[in-house]
Order: sequence, then C-alpha cells, then structure tokens
Amino acid sequence: MGNYKNYKVWEKSHQLVFKIYGLTKNFPKSEQYNLISQMNRASISIPTNIAEGCGRETQKEFIRFLYIASGSAHELDYLLLLASDLGYIESEISKTVISEIDEIKKILAALINTIKTSLKT
Repeated sequence: MGNYKNYKVWEKSHQLVFKIYGLTKNFPKSEQYNLISQMNRASISIPTNIAEGCGRETQKEFIRFLYIASGSAHELDYLLLLASDLGYIESEISKTVISEIDEIKKILAALINTIKTSLKT
C-alpha cells in the first residue's frame, strides 16, 4: 500500500483537521463534549483511516479503511451543515469547507475504484 504521506487525499484530509480544529475552538463551551468533540473526531478519522489502511497487508483491507474514511467525511459534511445552521460557523465558511470535503470524498471514491479495478485484473 505504501507510505500514506504520498497520497494526495491524505495530505488534503490532514490539512482539513487543522481547519476543523480552528473552527471548533470558537464554538460555545457548552458544545465541548458534543459538537466540538464529534467534529474533531470525524475530521481526525479521515487521515487516520487512510494511514491505517496503508499499514494493512492487502488491498482489500486498504479499501475497507478508505470506506471508513469516506464515511467520516460524509459525517463531517453534515456536522458542518449543522454547525452553520446553529450559527456557530458563518454560512460562507461552512460552504467553503464542505467544498473541500466534497473534493476529499471524490478523491477517496476514485482511489477506491482504481484499487478495485486493479484487483479484477
């Protein structure tokens, strides 16, 4: 599987973690164990699962971890929408970050499809 740091999707998701942490630090303290924690954990889950998948023995295992990373990206997408609707994040900032998440989801899907195709040949 190789070095996870060589994957563009890992780098993008790693940078996303910093953005999410920056956004959530301004949330109300009442959300510390709720929305803040959930958003931070979902963001961390994306690059973490890519890295863990790279450490697995087979391509099928790698794909499984890429799916988990994709699930976390979808979760974070919703959490950003919720945070925006609650007034914790400006709508335009939320849209920009959701756009970045959409790109990560697309790259993950393409990587999964590429690996699946290589397994068939």
